[in-house]
Amino acid sequence: MDNFRLVFDYILEINGTDNIFWIFYVLNLVLSVIAFELGFAKKLPILKTVIVYIMLLIGVFIITIFSTVMRMPSVESLIVINLVLAIYRTRLHFQRKNKKENTTP
Repeated sequence: MDNFRLVFDYILEINGTDNIFWIFYVLNLVLSVIAFELGFAKKLPILKTVIVYIMLLIGVFIITIFSTVMRMPSVESLIVINLVLAIYRTRLHFQRKNKKENTTP
């Protein structure tokens, strides 16, 4: 399991244990917001959007506890999730573009 904690080991080596929880909280939050926007976000009314992001803040807090205390590779997992979703969205964009070009006379 030690091989999967590359980001954790790197950040721990650079910053030490000072503020490690908050560093990972912000990192997990940014990666989670990107994953949400790439894969799941729909146009919602502003109040529903605020509620979704508040729940995301709470959920990321819990994920960060697992990431720092139990040293689970959540940051690495979020990086992989974002890469897969970015590839998916890029392919979807090009497929829609090609379909639009082929149907236009």
